[in-house]
Amino acid sequence: MLIHGKWADNWHPVQATDEKGGFVRQTSSFRHWITPDGSAGITGHAGFKAEADRYHLYVALICPWASRTLMARKLKGLESIISLSIVEPWLLEQGWHFGHCLDSTIDHLHGVEWAHQLYTKADPDFTGRATVPILWDKKNQTIVNNESADILRMFNSAFGSLAQSTLDLYPKKHQEYIDELNIKMYDTLNNGVYRAGFATTQESYTEAVCTVFKTLHDLEHLLSDQRDFLCGQDMTEADIRLFVTLIRFDVAYHGLFKCNLYQLKDFTLLNQYIKRMLNYPGVKDTVNINHIKEGYYSIRALNPTGIVPIGPM
Repeated sequence: MLIHGKWADNWHPVQATDEKGGFVRQTSSFRHWITPDGSAGITGHAGFKAEADRYHLYVALICPWASRTLMARKLKGLESIISLSIVEPWLLEQGWHFGHCLDSTIDHLHGVEWAHQLYTKADPDFTGRATVPILWDKKNQTIVNNESADILRMFNSAFGSLAQSTLDLYPKKHQEYIDELNIKMYDTLNNGVYRAGFATTQESYTEAVCTVFKTLHDLEHLLSDQRDFLCGQDMTEADIRLFVTLIRFDVAYHGLFKCNLYQLKDFTLLNQYIKRMLNYPGVKDTVNINHIKEGYYSIRALNPTGIVPIGPM
């Protein structure tokens, strides 16, 4: 991590633990918002107006949080408006690295080698972990936001006519229900798999795994109500937040994170749901299974040999 702008220690997946030895995730550091007129958003400062070719998105294709924002960029038709750089999949001693391996890219803006160097460009005295996604402002030369939930929502609504899609990922008629789903899925599933994988005690691991599969069973029951998506026939941001976890489940969380009570193929309706999401125009373009497998199995704290399993098919 960075301490006062200096890289201080090798990357490690466990950021902090609670009193039970459970995994605790770091809070995002930059929380400004892009808005249509540049006024202040829900958090942070004003001065980030929606403009073409002003903003740059940094993502890791292994990362479900970053993939949320990549999906929103694709579905909202913002690819020509917001430029993109993709880190390599492996979690190395200094975290995320730029390069040309496996469809990754260099840092197109600054030519830096490591993602943590972007944080010190934005704040030379930054202390914390260098996470993705990173939404960068080319005009002010700083990080706008590194919280995926914020970026997902601003991509949906901030760019107005600059966006080429009429798809509304946060429609007013579903907002209350979407917020309820998001809270439940984050606590029990999106972050729940990490709480299982990075648990440091049997008690915290068992609690996390049971919660993960309780949620999967609840979602299977929800989909039994003849609905295509979580809010019925409308695909929303709740589906994006669920999908990025599900698509990684059998290839990473089932094995590496020991979430192995069942595979997703054992859930008939969730399996069909994943296929519907993959077939939704644009979604498949944001999924890279090679990055997912290579990236997760590069976590030496969980997989010291670095061997990447061949399966599942």
